[in-house]
Amino acid sequence: MRHWQIRSPANDAEWQQYFQLRYQILRAPWQQAPGSERDELEAQAYHLMLLSPQGELAAVGRLHRLDDRTAQVRYMAVAEAFRGQGAGAHVLDALEQQAVDWGCHRLKLNARDSAKGFYQRAGYQQQAAAAPMFGIPHWLMQKSLRLEGTEQQFQHWCNELNTTWQQTIPLTAYMQLDISQFDGASLLCSAPLAPNINLHRTMFAGSIYALATLTGWGMLYLQLKQLGLTGDQVLADASIKYRRPVEQLPSARCSLRHCIGDLSALTQGKKVVQQIKVEIYSGDTLAAEFSGRYAVLPVKAKQ
Repeated sequence: MRHWQIRSPANDAEWQQYFQLRYQILRAPWQQAPGSERDELEAQAYHLMLLSPQGELAAVGRLHRLDDRTAQVRYMAVAEAFRGQGAGAHVLDALEQQAVDWGCHRLKLNARDSAKGFYQRAGYQQQAAAAPMFGIPHWLMQKSLRLEGTEQQFQHWCNELNTTWQQTIPLTAYMQLDISQFDGASLLCSAPLAPNINLHRTMFAGSIYALATLTGWGMLYLQLKQLGLTGDQVLADASIKYRRPVEQLPSARCSLRHCIGDLSALTQGKKVVQQIKVEIYSGDTLAAEFSGRYAVLPVKAKQ
């Protein structure tokens, strides 16, 4: 069974297709000359193309560095026939992962007025009006990929998270939940199979759900720590897709780029909400995908 493919163009014919889609979507409708869809950064940038199961070019996008901590997304284009099918989101997600792999802390882009909602749904926040192009309003948008802090701060926050779990959520002790890694960009938690096993000798579905829920809760906690904020965290709604049994070491992975929702309103005593995605692995194999809507309630002053 063939699947969608995402990769960089591999030969001259694919590069021609890649630039042609850029031109067709981003320049031709405004009577711009061929070649205007390229700039001086092409050779040093990272390029992606998304191919349908039938091998048709569905979407393209590009990433380049602005400095050591910042990268920019440009030239996102989706073919008309593939709009509304998640093609653009697929390319954007892969570009974000590449920026994380580069060690970047944030992503910037200039969004057309019509695309602003798409980027907001992906977690980008509007910063300011950008220079219009072809008479089309554009907006400077930004997304955080990594929390600011030192390794020592990260370790301190994780120690506090562990203590909070043990003191307020006894289930974490029964599960033997452990923070395996936190680097500011992603949180990795694990739990041994033995105390979470079912009669089929695989991980109990309830333990999978709990591992995902607590990992998302933990990533939210760490964000609040970095921002110097406090609040009562609750899971408001969630869904999970169980793809295969967890037969090997269970682990949960949560990336900051998959935490969608601004937390800053908490400083004004307002409730904030964040949608968080967590992936559960059996060894190195993806076994379940969790999406949770978490709310943070401002702590009420004691009378």
